[in-house]
Amino acid sequence: MRGMLWNANEDGSVNCNVCAHGCKIKNGGQGICGVRVNRDGELRTLVGDLVTAVNMDPVEKKPLYHFLPGTKTFSIGSAGCNFGCKFCQNHNVAAVSPKSVIPGKRVSPESLARLAEENGAPSMAFTYNEPTVYIEQVYDTAGQAKARGMKTILVTNGFFSHDALMTLSRRIDAANIDLKGMNDDFYRHYCGGRLQPVLDNLLAAKKLGWWVEVTTLLIPGVNDDPKELAKIAAFIKNDLGPETPWHISGFHGANKMINHPSTPLNTLEKAWQTGKDAGLHNVYIGNAPGLLGQNTFCPNCGQTLVERSGYSTRVLAKKGVCPKCKTQMAGVIA
Repeated sequence: MRGMLWNANEDGSVNCNVCAHGCKIKNGGQGICGVRVNRDGELRTLVGDLVTAVNMDPVEKKPLYHFLPGTKTFSIGSAGCNFGCKFCQNHNVAAVSPKSVIPGKRVSPESLARLAEENGAPSMAFTYNEPTVYIEQVYDTAGQAKARGMKTILVTNGFFSHDALMTLSRRIDAANIDLKGMNDDFYRHYCGGRLQPVLDNLLAAKKLGWWVEVTTLLIPGVNDDPKELAKIAAFIKNDLGPETPWHISGFHGANKMINHPSTPLNTLEKAWQTGKDAGLHNVYIGNAPGLLGQNTFCPNCGQTLVERSGYSTRVLAKKGVCPKCKTQMAGVIA
């Protein structure tokens, strides 16, 4: 399938303009993602209609806690990624190349949207691997979903280009964007990316009117320095707004860091407290045992608005309005 967002060069190479890498791809070569290739001077995508996973997931699993809480989202994944995270927990579908045998099916956007509609999904999520590397499928399928009255969700590392952001600007309603650390060296060494494009895209997505939630996977001894976490919390509060949810997720060994220790619960709880001390209204702990940091409370009076236990959710605030003080809960509430 012919790709989107590229331009040709006189030497037969092409520039892929989907993500912040801006790969210049020689004829016969591929981009860093492994799924966008140059075939005779034309950019082609290997995953424009490839689906490797389809599930009805709790929206909280994305994680999104303030976007249609308590509902299911029709979740779609493909293959490839523009990062090469040493700790990737979905590396079986993220780390691919043109020579890889990618399990999956070729499915049309119309079929996916129709299946989501038949399952009564109020939203559709593009997730599991980095969605911007299969932007063609995201663009077409999100359009079909919105035409059927569904909301659309992007679960992303945030390393997309401005062109990609604007291409999807009216087709996406909400995004969970990873802010993996507040240190460019960490991004370069552990992810194969850079920090600044992610920060820029967080701000741009918020300005577009997308509902934005932020996730940070805490890896012991790697990106859990208290000073760095305080910088993340300050950025979210000052630049994205104190109502922006911050999900602090526990790490378990994966990919090239399979033997790395898991995140201690007390580290997650200290990070949670860092977020609260910074003035964030909505800080959550994920991928770890314990009840601290799962429920949503009214920022005005402290009343419990949403109770969560794992992926079981009970919304106590009708239409997101606090039953005690009538403050409106931040987000998009069913």
